[in-house]
Amino acid sequence: MKILFVSPSFYPAFHYGGPVFINRAFCDAMGRIEGVHVEVLTTDTNGPGRRIDLESARANHTESYSIEYCRRNFPPDISLGLIPRLIPAIRSADVVHLNGVYSFTTIPTLLLCRLMRKPLVWSTMGALQRWQGTTRKGLKTVWEKICDALCRPERVLLHVTSEEEKQESLEKIRNASALVLRNGIEIPAVNRERVGAPDGSLRLLYIGRLHPIKGIENLLNALPLVKTNVRLAICGEGLGEYETKLQGLVAELGLGTVVQFYGRVDGELKERHFREADICITPSFKEAFCTVLLESLARGVPVISSRGIPWERLEAKGCGLWVSNEPAELARAIDRAATMPLADMGRRGRAWMQQEYSWSQVAGEMIAEYERRIGHQRGQNVNVVTSPKTA
Repeated sequence: MKILFVSPSFYPAFHYGGPVFINRAFCDAMGRIEGVHVEVLTTDTNGPGRRIDLESARANHTESYSIEYCRRNFPPDISLGLIPRLIPAIRSADVVHLNGVYSFTTIPTLLLCRLMRKPLVWSTMGALQRWQGTTRKGLKTVWEKICDALCRPERVLLHVTSEEEKQESLEKIRNASALVLRNGIEIPAVNRERVGAPDGSLRLLYIGRLHPIKGIENLLNALPLVKTNVRLAICGEGLGEYETKLQGLVAELGLGTVVQFYGRVDGELKERHFREADICITPSFKEAFCTVLLESLARGVPVISSRGIPWERLEAKGCGLWVSNEPAELARAIDRAATMPLADMGRRGRAWMQQEYSWSQVAGEMIAEYERRIGHQRGQNVNVVTSPKTA
């Protein structure tokens, strides 16, 4: 089976946060399955003003799939050279997997797949969901109508990660069907038991993109209401003016000794922040999945998640709290977490990730769906192949 994965950006485009790591791990897991060939077609964008270092990216690419980076001509992700490569790539593929919604690659991929009658799986990454701060609603509505007109339910399958996302997405793209399938997580080794902070404080970690939808301002406004001695590490980057706004809010609330900004963290520095955290907190207004939540649980760090993220099972699994992201509710959750057996919660969360969220399991389920789509397109039954490749 030949899979074409089309995305406006790809690893190591760290500017785009969690989806970059999801897509890389997903393609790597699919590429390890016997009989499967994955080709990624993308651009070299790394945010509005940057490109990835292609020489370094190619030198470090040892995964089980191929990548073609097309040069971005205009920000954020417009690549004129991608279109002539897209046509033969779609023609030779058995199935196309499209990533992203409001991007340069979206409409050409939908159009070409319709013209060539290719089955298409479309990971919308929560982009079709709305929240109170959603911008450019009118332009997005026009874009969605164009996309919808290019879809057909028998050929286009929306890949979503929750029933809530499925419902909201199908309200906008009506000429498609939808599949709820979780993302996965790589389970790292944990080499030692977590130790408490020297000053006895509860160490909170926010890690992710700095954007209004993430609810960071609500978290900062919650901290003066917290009775527990806490420290908050904020790891991530965003637009300069928004980072300045957050730093100004910290000063206004008198949190200079409580909150510290670390910028974007990768590799060992990111692992160190997870090791030094007692709780990871994700206070978003709206997210379809939240990769950092999985990353935290996989490392044995319990989570406080907002109800804008569909992770109510945190409480049933005994590895976190699921609450409103109103400042008063976040403050109560932090105080409550300070009295809970965090080490035991972390172990339960890690075990949960190992049991249900391995990438090999997720990739196998997606390959099975590809096979069904291809078989339906050809009017025949196709055996599902999900065995790992052998050396």
